[in-house]
Amino acid sequence: MALFGLFRRKPHERQGFELYGAAVRAARHPVFFAHYGVPDTLDGRFDLIGLQVALLIRRLHRDADRRGAVLAQAVFDAMFADMDFNLREMGVGDMSIAKRVKNMWEAFHGRARAYEAPLEARDTAALAAALARNVWRGVVAEDAPAPRALAALALATDDALAAQGLDALLRGQVTFPPPRDEIPQ
Repeated sequence: MALFGLFRRKPHERQGFELYGAAVRAARHPVFFAHYGVPDTLDGRFDLIGLQVALLIRRLHRDADRRGAVLAQAVFDAMFADMDFNLREMGVGDMSIAKRVKNMWEAFHGRARAYEAPLEARDTAALAAALARNVWRGVVAEDAPAPRALAALALATDDALAAQGLDALLRGQVTFPPPRDEIPQ
């Protein structure tokens, strides 16, 4: 009987991948690279994906229904399954994948924690500082227009996700607001 358990899918696995895919599509919006100046590198893309996923997981964890937390775990699992797959596709050796995925997990966790307090306090300046430190690696000042604009978008996304019902999310449906084409100066 235990052997059959190996072939079962995890709860909400398909929906987790669908929600994660939506977060990735939101993070790949060309405006982030063309207008916000986010580096179009593996690190820059990882940071944007991490931000969108962190906001989504935050939304799911705040739901009173316990299925929200289960779905949050499915999104997290989908993200790191994708990271593992992409590292393999890029030719990273099997021996170093586990260590690299662990480093990515730690980076994601650290960023999500750094964003949590400013999101909770609705503190755009503190969120912009955390984003400048992580997304732009401190090369762009925290009070520059791009980190402020990304912080404002993150707060708007947090609100938009909070307004989306758990039933839609459980079906793998989510909408992320797009970034503005122009950054307010």
